[in-house]
Amino acid sequence: MAIVKQYDKRSGITYAYEATYYWDKEKKQSRCKRKLIGRVDTSTGEIVPTDGRCRKDKSKPSKSIVKRGPVSIDTTNHLYYGATYLLEKFAEETGLTADLKSCFPNNYKQLMSIAFYLILEDNNPLYRFEKWHVTHKHPYGEDITSPRSSELFASIMDEQVNKFFKLQAKRRVEDEYWAYDSTSISSYSETLAQVQYGKNKEDDKLPQLNLLLVFGEKSGLPFYYRKLAGNIPDSKTVKHLLEDLDILGFGKTKFVMDRGFYSEKNINGLYQDHIKFLVGVKLSLSFIRKNMDGIYDDIRMFMNFDESINTYGVTVTTEWNYTQERPYKGDVLKDKRRIYIHYYYSIDKGADEETAFDKRIAALYRELNENRRIDGHEKAYHEFFEVKNTPKRGTRVTYKEDAIRAARKYMGYFALVTNEKMDAFTALHLYRMKDIVEKGFGNIKERLNMRRLLTSSERSLDGKIFTEFVALILISYLDHKMKKADLYKQYTFQQLLDKLDVIECFENPGYSLRIGEVLIKQKEIYEALNVQIPTSS
Repeated sequence: MAIVKQYDKRSGITYAYEATYYWDKEKKQSRCKRKLIGRVDTSTGEIVPTDGRCRKDKSKPSKSIVKRGPVSIDTTNHLYYGATYLLEKFAEETGLTADLKSCFPNNYKQLMSIAFYLILEDNNPLYRFEKWHVTHKHPYGEDITSPRSSELFASIMDEQVNKFFKLQAKRRVEDEYWAYDSTSISSYSETLAQVQYGKNKEDDKLPQLNLLLVFGEKSGLPFYYRKLAGNIPDSKTVKHLLEDLDILGFGKTKFVMDRGFYSEKNINGLYQDHIKFLVGVKLSLSFIRKNMDGIYDDIRMFMNFDESINTYGVTVTTEWNYTQERPYKGDVLKDKRRIYIHYYYSIDKGADEETAFDKRIAALYRELNENRRIDGHEKAYHEFFEVKNTPKRGTRVTYKEDAIRAARKYMGYFALVTNEKMDAFTALHLYRMKDIVEKGFGNIKERLNMRRLLTSSERSLDGKIFTEFVALILISYLDHKMKKADLYKQYTFQQLLDKLDVIECFENPGYSLRIGEVLIKQKEIYEALNVQIPTSS
């Protein structure tokens, strides 16, 4: 038996509870019963017993009808519920609750509670779950200690995760494009095998783990992830991704990827597997540059301009030189495949790049004239300037105009390639959709506190990443619904959650759940998100 003290941030009162811990044979876990015994005196720290004003006189027959709630409780609780209620409804709408229950029948409520905590307690470590738990109603309803969360993470098996991927993917639109991207997560660990030095996307000097995410273009939700060693470049991951998706039973797929994933081998592989793709490419690629030079003067014509995005766009249909190694025949198949190249010129991008370039040229010019040469700039000096030293005139610096003109020629331009016929601006809209993946990475690192790996066990790490992924689904869904309802004009993501978080609920033995006051602004949020306003049972 122990005394638990709980501070109520609305009333300013600290309540004292008598906590009795016992072993639940059915659920095979430790549980706790709490009984309110009084208030904590702020001046003396002593517990002042309750006076019984809120208790029923058992000697007199009750005039009220006792209502039975869906869940039997044996303690009196006063908790915050508005935000966790919203997340519960979203978990139902996305099929998250059903899919987690199917894959983790014994632990799904614990997983959901940790996911809720990670979302609502922005950037807080898991050891603070206990403090959050005593003030919030959540699916599990009990404390999850740090050792217990580590055990929970370690218990999550690959088979369960793969089953979850399959169930969630079936709920997505089949013909939508999937945005695929990666990020690096740094770590101090010397025990995790996949933590390796590689190309860090945030210029962090620590070794790293790479994390890949796949988002649906229409749903705006993630449904697949994969972790891999930090020294594996993006271009090497596509083949294994396709194999994973095949194992998971995904048939018709469409991918949006940035230019880091481009390689001739990857494009050939996508063609071979009959997968639709939209990929960013470098303008320096020979077949991209060749086709671009043929239409360069036509790109910036008024009929190719979209004033809503200040961008010109034009499409070229050409052929891809397809190759396929056939080990079973001992040869290489060579063929032609149709491919579409979308070329763009962004006025804003061009202005920014030209301004930055001109400033750099001016700085290089001053360095040469003032004889302040920098070793790292020698290549640029040679490319853009002619430097002559004479006994009479000293150092004379002149511009290589042709070289500067050539360097400026392609500023503001970029290109995409696809094997599906569409106009240039439809392709651009789809490509920019991959920004949701970047936002997803931001949420994982910042909101879900995963900028640094803080686990040293492989199994615990796998389970923690999965739980973070569950939380990311809910974050992405709320973000999607807030955009659809135009709520970002009134609230930030955190402001909306804070607005709802203060709604209270009351649990009393023998009575159904009671909901505290719901204000007009709070009702408007629920209605805008198409969520039923919480009411007493």
